[in-house]
Amino acid sequence: MKRLHVSFGVADLEKSVTFYSTLFGAEPTVRRPGYAKWMLEDPRVNFVVETLSGDKGFGHAGIQVESANELDPIFERLKEAEAPYLPEGMTTCCYAKSEKSWTADPDGIRWEAFYTHHVMDEFGTGPVLEKIDTGEEGSVCGCSAPKVEVKVEAPAAPACCG
Repeated sequence: MKRLHVSFGVADLEKSVTFYSTLFGAEPTVRRPGYAKWMLEDPRVNFVVETLSGDKGFGHAGIQVESANELDPIFERLKEAEAPYLPEGMTTCCYAKSEKSWTADPDGIRWEAFYTHHVMDEFGTGPVLEKIDTGEEGSVCGCSAPKVEVKVEAPAAPACCG
C-alpha cells in the first residue's frame, strides 16, 4: 500500500503545527526540532512541515511505500518517465533511514519515492537535488526540468483575527 507524501517549509513551526493540527483534527505523529509530521489515514498522506531547509512553501511530493518490495516497480516507472532520475539509495533524511530515488516532473516539481527502514534521532541531509533540476551527473537521463520557484505570500489577516 502506498501513501502520498507532501513537504512544506514554514516560517513558524509552532503556528503551522497549530494550524495543521486543527485542519487535520490530529496532533503530529512525529515532533522534532524544526520538524513535524502527520501520518494520516484519511486522507492517506505523510504530511511534513519543517523550518530546517530555510525555504518556505511547497517543497516536494513523494510516494511512500510500506514494504521494500513495492519500491523497485516505482523506481522503474521513475526511470521510464523521460525525466531526470536521481537514485539516492540508502540515506538519512527527515529523521528517518530510507531508501529513495528522486525525479522532477516537466514543470520541475520534485518527487521522491521511498521506503522508510527506521526512525533516526538526526535530521540528516538529502542529495544535491539541483542535480535533477539541471541534469548534472548523478541525474541519470540528463534531461532537464526547469526549477520551479514557489512563492507564497500570506494574505492580509481578516478583521476577525486582528
